[in-house]
Amino acid sequence: MNSLTKTPNQLLKVSPSIEDLEGASLIVVAGPTAVGKTAVAIKLAQHFNTVVVSADSRQFFREMSIGTAKPDTDELAAAKHYFIDSHSITENFSVGDFERQGLPLLNELFKTHDKVIMAGGSGLYIKAICEGFDDLPTADPEIRDKLNLELQQKGISYLQQRLKEVDPDYYAEVDLNNPQRIIRALDVFETSGKPFSSFRNANFNKRPFNIVKLALDMPREKLYGRINLRVDLMVQQGLIEEVRSLLPYRHLNALNTVGYSEVFDYFDGKATLDEAIALIKQNTRRFAKRQLTWFRRDQDFTWFDAGAPDVINQMIKTIQTRA
Repeated sequence: MNSLTKTPNQLLKVSPSIEDLEGASLIVVAGPTAVGKTAVAIKLAQHFNTVVVSADSRQFFREMSIGTAKPDTDELAAAKHYFIDSHSITENFSVGDFERQGLPLLNELFKTHDKVIMAGGSGLYIKAICEGFDDLPTADPEIRDKLNLELQQKGISYLQQRLKEVDPDYYAEVDLNNPQRIIRALDVFETSGKPFSSFRNANFNKRPFNIVKLALDMPREKLYGRINLRVDLMVQQGLIEEVRSLLPYRHLNALNTVGYSEVFDYFDGKATLDEAIALIKQNTRRFAKRQLTWFRRDQDFTWFDAGAPDVINQMIKTIQTRA
């Protein structure tokens, strides 16, 4: 079966309503890429006999596996996961869709689990579940067309600089290699006259379940070493071949992301393979820095050293105190 025709895996079909969930707790495990969130989330899920909901904006897509560092077969068997391989890159799946599908999913999961683990490094997606968003202005097709034309004629660096000028808060956190996110933020600004970050930070929507936010970090040099090693392993596992198989779909938003964009440039002759690999490492390190900036702005997170030998026990004690 072609990967584009597979049915979504482990995603419940439930009603959009959400009930009063007194006693239920969502345990968020966040942090930068390559810090070890998957392993920690699985151990916590096993300890509390529960499941893991992914909040990684690229692991949803079943055609993207190596470049997104998805949990492997053994990890998926160790704890049941949701929102892994749940959608196709050919589907439009936004952070708003994640909120609309994620809340009723949690409603269903909390019927059989008093705690559910949510793990991932996509701050917007975690925020969507924990707080929700104010309604963003409707995209203006004319503004979108103008911004896309500027992208084609002047390059992504031009749009990055504009975003830095009009919305420095979002600039410090967004994936700067994802042109669609930059364009959406600029579209919101030009439509409303207000920065995208002002909508994101406006009102807090009270959820009917308790939320415990935990975050992992480690010394920067060690984290960057893990990122570099992970990229090398991705290449060994077949990243180049995976990206080659996706060439017909490179126009899709899901593929405007680190690890894929650089290899597309290699195929286009814009970089050598070694240069593309070095850029993946560099852009991933920069992305990790922005992830840390995002999560550190949220004072509700309790931080843990991912390399501490008793980190799991520390996190369990925190959960037991706050859940």
